[in-house]
Amino acid sequence: MRATLYYRGSISSCNYDCPYCPFSKNKDNAQTLAKDRLQVGTFVNWVKDQEQEGYRLSLFFNPYGEGLTHRWYREAMIELSHMDHVDKVAIQTNLSAKLDWTDDLNPRKAAFWASYHPGQTEEAKFLQQCLALHKRAIPFSVGSVGVRSAFAALSSLRRVLPADVYMWVNAFKDHKNYYTADDIDFLTRLDPHFNRNAVDYQSFGRDCLAGEDVFYVQGAGQVKRCYKDRSVIGHLYRDGLTALSAKRACRMSICDCYIGYIHMPELELQNIYGSQLLERIAGDER
Repeated sequence: MRATLYYRGSISSCNYDCPYCPFSKNKDNAQTLAKDRLQVGTFVNWVKDQEQEGYRLSLFFNPYGEGLTHRWYREAMIELSHMDHVDKVAIQTNLSAKLDWTDDLNPRKAAFWASYHPGQTEEAKFLQQCLALHKRAIPFSVGSVGVRSAFAALSSLRRVLPADVYMWVNAFKDHKNYYTADDIDFLTRLDPHFNRNAVDYQSFGRDCLAGEDVFYVQGAGQVKRCYKDRSVIGHLYRDGLTALSAKRACRMSICDCYIGYIHMPELELQNIYGSQLLERIAGDER
């Protein structure tokens, strides 16, 4: 069985203070950090044990806040990237942490989803981090929320990034009809697939791989079919993937986020992202 697991632990802290984010400049206490460290360790050990069960796994860490400032996420990335039955291990990060540890990653399996936050970091510093990954041949994408105040910064970053680094733009959807035609044209020049993200997909009752071979794991092991669907379908460590897996139609009215709609088969986004779907690196459409 092949499966994709999104993992989100107990931390809810970040070293940035983006105004739209509820976790900005939040600081977890020692008890929460200790709990999260144990949970990540339990998850890594569970993944290790799945080799003898014949599973092939792709893994994505998407913590509330920034994970790579904590040693146990870095150690988990390294260990998982060297497991034979793990096809991919990726993480969503602002790239603010030191990257010397990435020398120990298996670059054929590790990947980064790098979120750029203009106003929280300098372009030169963020670019330096990107170039460090690029030099190590570790796959990564770069992107940001497409608010108008960030347009100039995004355009500037695109000019200095290596040409083979894919830049994505998340549509800002808090205000209806936010973009003009000129805005959409500008953002599409940065991200040729921007229009795919700008859409809210009608999803209720539609086929989705979530809950069948894509699972959203919470720190203690509870599993949801989708990060937006609050219902718990079981427990990873008690039930196991085979028992959890079932074809489940979507229960949400719309799907408006990349990590959700990429798993709707009717959209055929594998034709765009191929084996780099998790880290959001688009190739030539097939």
